[in-house]
Amino acid sequence: MSLNVLVVDDQGIVRAGFAAVIDAEEDLTVVGEAGDGASAVRLAEELRPDVVVMDVRMPELDGIAATRIITGREDAPRVLVLTTFDLDAYVFDALRAGASGFLLKDVQPAELLQGIRVVAAGESVLAPSATRRLIGHYAAGGGGQASSGPPAPGLDTLTASQRGVLTLVAAGLNNAEIADQLGITVGTVKSHVNALLRKLGLRDRVQATILAYDLGLARPNPPGLHL
Repeated sequence: MSLNVLVVDDQGIVRAGFAAVIDAEEDLTVVGEAGDGASAVRLAEELRPDVVVMDVRMPELDGIAATRIITGREDAPRVLVLTTFDLDAYVFDALRAGASGFLLKDVQPAELLQGIRVVAAGESVLAPSATRRLIGHYAAGGGGQASSGPPAPGLDTLTASQRGVLTLVAAGLNNAEIADQLGITVGTVKSHVNALLRKLGLRDRVQATILAYDLGLARPNPPGLHL
């Protein structure tokens, strides 16, 4: 079954380029294009894409605000933010707005296509530089709120194994890396991830990462992890 994609960018030639790359794939179909955030919000409602590839800096309504509106709706599509600007504010704001991924526009076509498929499958994808700086931000005390915020609903229902997996998810490890780190199978990791997302009422690994750092459950560079 083909995945439907909405491409959003205020530069027509960039938008057309992304659309051509995506539409050339047998399992991906571009169902619409938008040149600003307001149009993106409207088309996301009308076309019901599986994934929205979203630019950040656009007229009328920027990509962060558009992402927040789109992901706030019932049965919302996944949003993959694609931008030229590798800035902390964009990374944090995009993820908190509900984006499932953040990549830079200079990614190779294969990385973009893989990113679309990954977020459509319910996973998350972050440019390596974004992952490192997100963790570094919390390491420097820029985001943790463990001392002031109440425990997240469902947190006390996590098993010790699920908490351990949550810590490694927050460190940016994928399922195979977590399995290797803990000496368990990838299938077991997937089960733990699905369970902790369900218990915590989270949509994906990006939300789990933000929650883990906000509550002080995760710390940068756990043993054995090298970024």
